[in-house]
Amino acid sequence: MIEVMLTLFAIVVVGYVIGKLGYLGGDFDRQLSRLVINITCPALILSSAMTGNLPDRRFILPLLLVSVVTYAVLTGIAFVLPRYLTNRKSDEGTVGFALLFGNVGFMGYPVVDSIFGHEAVFYAAVLNVVNTFAVFTVGTILITGRNDVEGSRFQKKVLYSTPMIAAYLTILIVALGIDGIPGCVSQPLTMIGSITVPAALLIIGSSMSQLSLRTMLGNRTVYATSLFRLVLLPVAVYFLCRIIGFSDFVVNINTIVIAMPVATYGTILCLKYGKDTTMMTEVTFITTLLSMLTIPVLAMLLF
Repeated sequence: MIEVMLTLFAIVVVGYVIGKLGYLGGDFDRQLSRLVINITCPALILSSAMTGNLPDRRFILPLLLVSVVTYAVLTGIAFVLPRYLTNRKSDEGTVGFALLFGNVGFMGYPVVDSIFGHEAVFYAAVLNVVNTFAVFTVGTILITGRNDVEGSRFQKKVLYSTPMIAAYLTILIVALGIDGIPGCVSQPLTMIGSITVPAALLIIGSSMSQLSLRTMLGNRTVYATSLFRLVLLPVAVYFLCRIIGFSDFVVNINTIVIAMPVATYGTILCLKYGKDTTMMTEVTFITTLLSMLTIPVLAMLLF
């Protein structure tokens, strides 16, 4: 598992280096971000439900339910807690996004695979359906700001954006138990979706290359947010779901998913909506670095 974390972090480092060398940055980053959000990410979401063999369906509804409960609770926290973690009003949305969204699609799958086995990747994909819906609805509101002209009202077009359409289709495939999807459909989607992870991590690295070393080391707000993102919230979600009565298997996978570092979509959405990426990049960098330690420790202590 540590090897997986180091591998993903190494891609971020590559993005940093080639960003410094001028291969990434500026308009290229913005165009690549659009490609990831609108094309490769939807392909990744769809391909996660085209594994050929659907695992035990008894876990599908509990996983969807525990995910809804989890994100309902975290959404409330994301709109309240940031005002106590930062003195800058402009950073509250960024901090809220960082608290709410972990890097499920990019880092969650390989980590879940390393802990629970390959079959569990499908269950992580089920959990990611609710995460995807929340990223492009609640997450968009947090990033744009409730007082912005664009973000002051709910953008209905988010509900039929390509990531959401992919999420709806994935739910349908899971709910109907559709199996044996032809390779001419699943394989292209899998290949296109596989671009998502390296592209998103390279974008993060490139964004880091625009920051000074002192800025990348973060500040009090970054470390406080990281503590909640990586330790306090996953532990709280773990015990809450145990108290509610979800099975150990469902709770364990959900906890690992929640324990991921800050979602790379945060930086991508900041770029898309023309927002400052400094705070988002800092907290993404620090949580990605620290998660190489916190995720294995949580797994050993809780499971």
